[in-house]
This record gives sequence, C-alpha cells and structure tokens, in this order.
Amino acid sequence: MNHGYGIEAPGEHHHGPHRKPLRYVIIIEEAGSRVARLFLATREQVGEVDAGAEEVADLLKGRQPARSANDPVWDAALRGNSVAERAAAEVYTLDA
Repeated sequence: MNHGYGIEAPGEHHHGPHRKPLRYVIIIEEAGSRVARLFLATREQVGEVDAGAEEVADLLKGRQPARSANDPVWDAALRGNSVAERAAAEVYTLDA
C-alpha cells in the first residue's frame, strides 16, 4: 500500500535528441541595459539573459568578440534593434 511516503524513483532517461548547441552570443544594449542573446548556428534565437550574469562571463571567458552585428546575416535576428545598437554590439562565436 502506498501512502505517498519515501522517495519517488527517477523516471526513465529520455533517449531523444539533445538540444542543439549554442553557436553565437551577442551582447547588445537595449533600453539602457545590456543583454546577452543566445543563438544557434542557424541564427535562431534560443534565449536572452542579463549580460552581467556570471554564466555569461564563464561562457565567454577568453573569447574575443567581433565588434559589430551590422553584417547582413544578422538582419532578421536583430530586426528590432537600431543601427547604432547593432554597431556597438559584441558578437561572440562559440566552438562548434
């Protein structure tokens, strides 16, 4: 008889495909605060966090950014940002 006592056994491991890895991180200023936008290799945005987060610093440690997101390949992904914001953005490319 089970009355809800004890520790529940962990569920079966998920055998499906893993999430795709991040390929790009763009640090960009929006409305007075810096955010880190996270992108897949397809330039699909999969997240956005405060650029001051410790995890962002760890992820980008030792990497040198490109100094502009004005490249046409970023037009669709950054269509809500101004030319000035994009020019000041830092684009980091992560290992594949």
